Order: sequence, then structure tokens, then C-alpha cells
Amino acid sequence: MVLAGLLLGTAVTGCAGGGGSGGGAELSADALLDEAHKTMNALKTVTIASSTTGSAGSSYSSRQTTDLKGRCTNKITWTEGGSLEQIRIDDTDYVRPDRAYLDRWSGREAAGGKAQDRWIRTPSSNAKPGDGLVDCTWPFTAFGKAEKGDRTEIGGRPAVALRVSDAGDAGDAEGAGGTYTFYVATEGEPYLLEVAYRGSDYRSTTSFSAFDEPLGVRAPAADDVLDAADAG
Repeated sequence: MVLAGLLLGTAVTGCAGGGGSGGGAELSADALLDEAHKTMNALKTVTIASSTTGSAGSSYSSRQTTDLKGRCTNKITWTEGGSLEQIRIDDTDYVRPDRAYLDRWSGREAAGGKAQDRWIRTPSSNAKPGDGLVDCTWPFTAFGKAEKGDRTEIGGRPAVALRVSDAGDAGDAEGAGGTYTFYVATEGEPYLLEVAYRGSDYRSTTSFSAFDEPLGVRAPAADDVLDAADAG
């Protein structure tokens, strides 16, 4: 079940560490990102929701709840139809594609259109880049030169916008890079609340919430699981 080009990597940075109200006015944009990097990497759990739209108009959304190490849940849904769910518990992945996903990627529609609700168990070591499975980690890494934007609110929380331009990789066509806007909380803990990316090939919005809330990742019921070798 290979999903080529599924995850268009969104580089993520952070916000002000240990900051109180008004911290965004006292630190430089780069200092805010450095502090945020530390804050986000110190999290035990977080929920990450994102939506991505390609230049051709195709789009998908995902929602991941993770301990940022080896336990997480994730669901990807395409606007054209189909979804793929994943539960990762250390060395094991449980994957559940729905019927629309199977029909779409097989190129043919199953007779009768019977619903698909079984999970497939497979070693997490079998996952490969581009297959649509997440590894539960997230790259909270500072990069580039940041510039401060306007103050705003994200989900009702005061935040400051920090913009970083990405010139693209060497060898890319001129103008292939894009701009990241990081929204950093300015009251309470300096969490990264949202990242918006706008580029020539795609645009995306990624939000972060449920900081350090209980995770609750569990394997599916045994009766609902098939081994990958048996499903094959």
C-alpha cells in the first residue's frame, strides 16, 4: 500500500520558552523560534492536525496524536475519497484502509462495495518513506532567518506570527521555495500553535493542540486484526 508523495514535509519550529504574557514583544523573532524549539521538543504528547493542497488542486488532511517517540495514532483523508488509519505501538503498526482507499489505489471498484473495517498488523520496520505511515516523531527544528509579523489569536490564544522564507533546495527552479508562518503563543507556555506554508507546488496548514494530555493509544481488538502475511 504505497502512497507516493503522500507527506509533503512541513518543517516545524517553535516558540518562546517559559514565556509569560507579552514575551513575544521582548524577544527577537529568532529567539522566539529557538525558545519554541525547546518547548515543543520537551512535550510528552501532542495532537497535530494538518491540511495540504497541491498546485493541481488535490488535497488531503491528517490528524495525529503522538508521544513524539514510538506510540501514536494517525488518520489521513483525501478529498477525492479514501482514508488510511494507523496505530503505531513501538515495533508494531496496525493499518486500516477504508474501501474507498482500496478501490482508489487498486484502480478498480470492488463488487458490492462491501465496507472494509479490518486492521492489518505489520512490523513498523516495514514502513518506508512515502508509504503514508508516520513514525510518531515530528521535526521541531529551527531554521532560516525569522521576521516578526502581526499579533493575532489562534484558537482563542494570543499569538505572534513569525515568517521564515525557504529558498528551496539547490538545483530547484527559481522561485521554487515558499514561506512558512509560525504562530507562537505569547501567553503562558510558548507553544507553537500553528504553521502555515505557502509555496509554488503546495500549501499547507498544521496546528498543534492537546499539549501533554493523556495519550490513550491502544491496539485494536484481536478479532478485528489480520496479520500482514495472512492479508497478502
